[in-house]
Amino acid sequence: MPAAPLLPTRDDLRALLTLAVPVVTVQVGMMLMGVVDTLMVGHVSPAALAAVALGNLYFFAVAIFGMGVLMGLDPIIAQAVGARDEPAIARGVQRGMLLAALLATPAMILLWPAGQVFRWLGQPADVVPLAATYARFVIPGVLPFLFYAVLRQTLQAMGRLRAIVITIVAANLLNILLNYALVYGHFGMPALGVAGSSIATTCSRWIMALLLLGLSWPVLRRHLLPIRPDVFTLAPLWRMLRLGAPIGAQFELEYGAFGLTGILMGRLGTNQMAGHQVALNLASLTYMVPLGVSAAVAVLVGQAVGRGDPMGARRSARTALLVGATFMLVTSTLFLTLPRSLAGLYTDSEAVLLMAAALLPLAGIFQVFDGIQVVASGVLRGLGDTRSPMVINIIGFWLVGIPTGLVLGFRTGLGARGLWLGLVLGLASVAVILLARVRHRLQARMGRVVIDEHGHQS
Repeated sequence: MPAAPLLPTRDDLRALLTLAVPVVTVQVGMMLMGVVDTLMVGHVSPAALAAVALGNLYFFAVAIFGMGVLMGLDPIIAQAVGARDEPAIARGVQRGMLLAALLATPAMILLWPAGQVFRWLGQPADVVPLAATYARFVIPGVLPFLFYAVLRQTLQAMGRLRAIVITIVAANLLNILLNYALVYGHFGMPALGVAGSSIATTCSRWIMALLLLGLSWPVLRRHLLPIRPDVFTLAPLWRMLRLGAPIGAQFELEYGAFGLTGILMGRLGTNQMAGHQVALNLASLTYMVPLGVSAAVAVLVGQAVGRGDPMGARRSARTALLVGATFMLVTSTLFLTLPRSLAGLYTDSEAVLLMAAALLPLAGIFQVFDGIQVVASGVLRGLGDTRSPMVINIIGFWLVGIPTGLVLGFRTGLGARGLWLGLVLGLASVAVILLARVRHRLQARMGRVVIDEHGHQS
């Protein structure tokens, strides 16, 4: 078996970056919508600010599983594109829309009792009613949020990214305008505060889904219409759900690990919690780049598998891992050498500044592992291996990282740094095991994922 070249070629880099740069732009755009909500209500009251932050946190805790399940479309559609299997693309898109509708229902149900959940979690009494209001007003936005995810994953797998970028830019501008109108009562609108921010977000999600559908209609029309009768066959739908569910579970587990660390940080004190948020926000921002690389390599590897090009899959995987790790090495250096300057962008409080500056070097260490693990997960997703990353995530975060953080944070006197050392160790474990899995899968025989058994693979 010939080996892929050690260093990526110019063509390899161009193919990766052509996909990755727009995807990163979209990821940052999605993140900015939450930032705008927070900034707008921050001038209403501290309780309103906390409520929107809590409501957003709960929304994504509920919706992230569905998002992950729909990312199972990556190997299905990318491999079908590589194989030029038009019927398989159509089946994948239409089943994705059906799954989105089915997944939206439990998510909407779970959002309704948000107030009871917040009270059970012991959140501040003045914040709970506002956060519950926010959560209830985003319920109508769940369905378009998941429809948008289907359209986005499909277009990414086809290498058609222009419509996605235009949509996210337009949605952000609309979100700013609607927040300004509905939170403060401008343009003849009532001043609704937290509820206004939630309504603005829901409206923006509907516009995102409809605008992306409209812009991509010339490309997707032949795949969306006519509706194929075999789309409603239960066995292939079940296979799609089994392919995507481990991704959803993996996202929930990772989200839960960082969420639990935040809750534990709150038990150490306000300054520790604030410093944690500053460091985590900076780390989340830089994470958008390898996350975009991960999405791009899932497509490139999937297309290579579809066209029967294992060498191309290996080259794409190696290129993506190198780009992701290199970028995170650069940001890691900044976190290690300029922690106080970076933390100073967020706070004037000396106590919070000291805590954030103490945590940022640890963020610098886990940056590299975080970049490797998310790109490696993308490689495996392109190959159709979605179960391994979930199992490895459980091992790394929940059997290694969280227990270690608890011991170091509460039993050794390391406090906040102990909790973050647990995250570092957990991410390092995930990255190392995932790299071994990627190496094994790239050396093994590569075949398309099987969704339809009657002579078609995806």
